[in-house]
Amino acid sequence: MTQPRTPLRILAPEGAAPLIARELSRRRFLSLAALAGGATVLAACSPGGSGAPAPQATGGALEDSLSVYTWAEYDAPEVVEAFSAELGPKVTLDSYGSNEELIAKLVAAKGTSGYDIVVPTGVFIPQMIEQGLLQKLNKDLLPNISNMDPAFLGRAWDPGNDYSICKAWGTTGYVYDKTVITRELTTWADYFDAAQNEASGKTAMSDDPAGVVGSYFWANDVDWNTEDPDELEAARAFLVDKIAPHVAAFDSSAGANTIPQGTHALLMAWNGDARLGIQESSEPDRWQWVLPGPQTELWMDNWAIATGAAHPEAAHAFINFAMAPENQMLNLEWVGYNVGGKDMQGAAEEAEVERLDMIFFTPEQLESMHEQVLNDSLSTRVEIYNEVKAAAGA
Repeated sequence: MTQPRTPLRILAPEGAAPLIARELSRRRFLSLAALAGGATVLAACSPGGSGAPAPQATGGALEDSLSVYTWAEYDAPEVVEAFSAELGPKVTLDSYGSNEELIAKLVAAKGTSGYDIVVPTGVFIPQMIEQGLLQKLNKDLLPNISNMDPAFLGRAWDPGNDYSICKAWGTTGYVYDKTVITRELTTWADYFDAAQNEASGKTAMSDDPAGVVGSYFWANDVDWNTEDPDELEAARAFLVDKIAPHVAAFDSSAGANTIPQGTHALLMAWNGDARLGIQESSEPDRWQWVLPGPQTELWMDNWAIATGAAHPEAAHAFINFAMAPENQMLNLEWVGYNVGGKDMQGAAEEAEVERLDMIFFTPEQLESMHEQVLNDSLSTRVEIYNEVKAAAGA
């Protein structure tokens, strides 16, 4: 195995702040789309027919090209280049900033988007399947699925992995400045306590409706997808009245700005972005990452093939190629998130990948992570989020 490059140097070369901003805003857009728009788009639209049916993958010769519609900077260039060099198809990568943007494109195209592979987040997949935006995978052409950890297969949104396979996944926690907060923090309740005390006026929450509202339910060990009006009202009262006055910013740039610049003493962050920020810091030992209990979230982006894909053989071959162990490791190093491969922690240790505790989690930690569900409480959550920001003066 080649000597690994740190995600810091890959994702954050000198002068590359716009690249990082795209990657960080990608998670913010995820929540905004889920809470404000994605469900509406899916409920209101159907792709309908588009003439002749698209070809299906049967294991025949690969087409000479492949079009992938994905998140910005989400595929290791070495993997893309090796695929073309070894198997032939020329790969074109186009990027979007939100699930909503992806969905709108596929809906409008009605099966003629020109894209083969897409990378939706799990919470959107059932509605995308229902609306005919994704086509079934031919799993006979994906033997490298055997390299995937079973823990990241068979998720609730696609139990049989008939339409999707894990591309990368992450979670939400927080980071604190140990020179300001000298006690140990371990839970979401600790986060809120520190926000009201040592870190008052120096606390950041993610610019993310799902995480801001979800953190109340995670702290109180309540199902964060609850639709109970009383529980939602309790979240509103606590976050608006108790927490908002102490929040200095709603900032999803932990890796690009907040940690390296020491802007805040306590900040909510996604694990991969927090890891990048700590590595970018001139004083990495100053910062402590916490995966807090008793609950937190799990989000997962997934390989899928768009309905109407013109290059289904190449699409299956690319997904299968990405699931080869050496390519899984390259993608893990590139994005700084777990890509769901089997036995990857040991390989990453041998490769001396840094801060593995921010990529790999124990079974007990995984048990504490739960996916978001799109339901009728979403508009209420957006209202709460907006009220929190207003009360904080943000």
